[in-house]
Amino acid sequence: MENDVIKYVKFSEIDLSNSFFDSLKEDYPGFEDWFVRKSGESAYILNEGTMRGFLYLKDEDEASDDITPPFEKKRRLKIGTFKIDSHGTVLGERFMSIIMNEMIAGNYDEIYVTLFDKQVGLIRLFEKFGFENWGEKSNHELVYSKSLKVSDDIFKNYPRLQVSNANYYLLGIWPKFHTLLFPQSRLMTERDHVIQDLSFTNTIEKVYLTKMYGIENLKKDDLLIIYRTAEQGKSARFSSVATSVCTVIDYKNISEFSSFEEYSKFIGKGTIFQDRELRSFWNSKNYPHVIKMLYNVALQKRIVRDTLLEEVGIDTGYAGFMKLSEEQFNNILELGEVHESFIID
Repeated sequence: MENDVIKYVKFSEIDLSNSFFDSLKEDYPGFEDWFVRKSGESAYILNEGTMRGFLYLKDEDEASDDITPPFEKKRRLKIGTFKIDSHGTVLGERFMSIIMNEMIAGNYDEIYVTLFDKQVGLIRLFEKFGFENWGEKSNHELVYSKSLKVSDDIFKNYPRLQVSNANYYLLGIWPKFHTLLFPQSRLMTERDHVIQDLSFTNTIEKVYLTKMYGIENLKKDDLLIIYRTAEQGKSARFSSVATSVCTVIDYKNISEFSSFEEYSKFIGKGTIFQDRELRSFWNSKNYPHVIKMLYNVALQKRIVRDTLLEEVGIDTGYAGFMKLSEEQFNNILELGEVHESFIID
């Protein structure tokens, strides 16, 4: 996680005396001893002067009679310890993307977490992403589990892609906007870009404003190949690249909003633009199309325009926004080395 505010570090490198851990010490007798025993293992943390997040994931392959109803023996990913200090940057979604990608990458069929009923915010977050109440532990912690069953809710399927019965498009985004909005999809040449603790970085609900023709055809659940357009002064054929896949959550034209407040509320925290910029767009109506999309997955291998033309067979015309066939879309996933576990047929 190079140049990322979230780090994967050894327990031994973490200051247990930090006040961030006080609530965990209160809720879990023996937490300090447990923490010391884990000194050789690693966890995800966000600590920029102030500790804001901690996540420990554990591979399990066992039964448990401490849960009612009990767990049969099965390989599971356990969210061993998870705490965030929410401060308005949608940090929970960023950590949830780490959790869900670990589930997919590790080929787990099931994942679970234990929570106290007072942790209302975390319970709401896990339920949003498809965790269901399984039962209760002997210490009265609630057990929430998630399997890979398919839902008609794209958040509960996240990060997997529902590829059948969708429309497919390629959406071009300028480089300066692309890396801010999709920092996990940055190019190797952008490795110095720091992934910060910001709302539009953390949220998996990205919002894009544009005036490109054809956007008005977008519908919920359509799939988008995100296409980072050419670097200034460089050949588009070899500097434009497909980087990511997103699912359309919603589309609206600016004319559908009755006020700036309604417009701003719909956009939410998924935009790179500040309030004063949004007010300017509202007044000018210069970017009438508002796309809200779920950021599913980065292509493991970025695909340059030359390959898109020669091997995928995309149109040589305007690449700002274009429709793709199902065959072209699937070809991009294959060339981009998207693991089949991310695909729901």
